[in-house]
Amino acid sequence: MELVGLPENPVPPGAIMVPVLAQDGLTLRAVRWVGSTPRGTMFIAPGRGEFIEKYFEVIEELLTRHFDVVIMDWRGQGLSERELANPHKGHIDDFLIYERDLASLGRQVLDAFCPKPWFALGHSMGASILLAHAHHGADLFERLVLTSPMIDLYGLRFPHLARAFAEGLDTIGLGGAFIPGGSRWPATRHPFESNVLTSDRARYARYAAVAAAAPELTIGDPTIGWANAAFRLMRQFEEPDFARRTMTPILILAAGADRVVKTSATETFASRLKAGRHLTIPYARHDLLLENDAIRALIWAAFDAFVPGTQEEAVIAAAKRA
Repeated sequence: MELVGLPENPVPPGAIMVPVLAQDGLTLRAVRWVGSTPRGTMFIAPGRGEFIEKYFEVIEELLTRHFDVVIMDWRGQGLSERELANPHKGHIDDFLIYERDLASLGRQVLDAFCPKPWFALGHSMGASILLAHAHHGADLFERLVLTSPMIDLYGLRFPHLARAFAEGLDTIGLGGAFIPGGSRWPATRHPFESNVLTSDRARYARYAAVAAAAPELTIGDPTIGWANAAFRLMRQFEEPDFARRTMTPILILAAGADRVVKTSATETFASRLKAGRHLTIPYARHDLLLENDAIRALIWAAFDAFVPGTQEEAVIAAAKRA
């Protein structure tokens, strides 16, 4: 469970391995860093198929902002244990399992080692897990910053048919198979010119280099079971009361040129939040923190204006939760 460093992607100094034991016995890779004169702790929730090493640049930036940092590989990806024998399949049957893993991290790492207040920065799938966790009344984090949250998927011509198809295949026992047309190969095998994650060639090359140097970190396309579970969660996001009854202060940052998740669905969801703010970055692709310097500067400016927030905002948020 060691970290993989490359000359172009060195491990931030001071990493402390803190494996998390999930409720069902799986071991999840987690790491923490201690900042100088910390303002609190920032948990990073990666997206589907990602791994801790992808976030080394972000971790350095958070440490310079005087946060302690914690990050975890979700089960089924990175160097966390898999649910299936095939290590290329990042499988899950229900997103509630991710929430239970997050609760285990809270007990075993945040409670044990990390100064409050606790905040979270989540991307794509990780952002959707944080949203569901907050909606279910878990007050683990004071504030959430979510980049390109997985509210709905981009480009589904017949979404209801896709949902029914995934549910049907899962029901007849094919949940552990790749989605139709899927394979074991990670997204980073695509050349830069056809990637949908970022317009920044250097950052994409760095991400791909780590994946090539340590293929054990990577997974391929989703399984049918994962897709069915994701569709069930995204169906909940469609309900207007889901956002309205989520009281944790949330900053949602969407990508104007996203071809992974549906930006218009994210904007609709964000408009319903009682304690939320929203910003869409024009021309940005899906992975906002892997984007070019100009886009990332906008992201960090919004982050710095939102976290940790003022005392007055904290009182208002507490009153809304009461």
